[in-house]
Amino acid sequence: MELRGVIPVWLCTLLMSVGALPVLAADAATRTDIAGSHPPALRVCADPNNLPFSNRQEEGFENRLVELISEALDRKLEYTWWPQRRGFLRNTLYAGKCDLVAGMPSSHEMVLTTRAYYRSSYIFLQRRGSEPRVQSFDDQGLREMKVGVHLIGDDGMNSPPAHALGRRGIINNVVGFSVYGDYSKANPPARLVEAVADGRVDVAVVWGPLGGYFADRQQVPLTVTPVSPLVDIPALSYVFSISMAVRLDDHELKAELDDVLFSHKSEIRAILDEFNVPTL
Repeated sequence: MELRGVIPVWLCTLLMSVGALPVLAADAATRTDIAGSHPPALRVCADPNNLPFSNRQEEGFENRLVELISEALDRKLEYTWWPQRRGFLRNTLYAGKCDLVAGMPSSHEMVLTTRAYYRSSYIFLQRRGSEPRVQSFDDQGLREMKVGVHLIGDDGMNSPPAHALGRRGIINNVVGFSVYGDYSKANPPARLVEAVADGRVDVAVVWGPLGGYFADRQQVPLTVTPVSPLVDIPALSYVFSISMAVRLDDHELKAELDDVLFSHKSEIRAILDEFNVPTL
């Protein structure tokens, strides 16, 4: 089974250059307060330009979630900003620049993940009232429409929707949008959602949290429909549970995070709802 086909497009970018890297233990001085008077800071690595997840202004829902955690643990929140592109984990968590990364698949094997705090799927986005209404990868209308998907690069690391369409022979009418985009502009992956709103594509297949957030911010109303099927047998999934991630040896921090995620479930749900994150 190819890993590339079963992870979200935004996760593929994290894995493409990580390789078999050593897991670095955090520097002792960063995890213990020398004077003993203050708890250690909660050091988080995040993308500074990637709403609805995070940005430097701390306006994303992952920003809100780690702020909730830092307050619950009575620990100062400190960020290391790094674009979620090639080598993200290698240059951040594995390099010891932080202790926590939000928004990772719960099944990720290269990090230690917490309990899941939401579960979402890819979605179809269309302009409201447009026909035919797409509800499944097997709908015949997809063969005639301009279909937008995120593509990652030239090395075949495409998103699950690209694989779903390709295995059904839907290729010539697919319009690819780079998930990297123009990083000088705000939130590059949002260009795919904007293409639905302005008519450049008829339908887009987008990771749920991204599509739900930006669909609500377009000048024309868009419909949000979870993809079907949620899993293509035998191993291509379009639904993922999402967790916080720490280094593989950091069981202490994982346990603290699990306690907060469990005891603050209602607050977390309210944040996700505020950002229009579709959850299963």
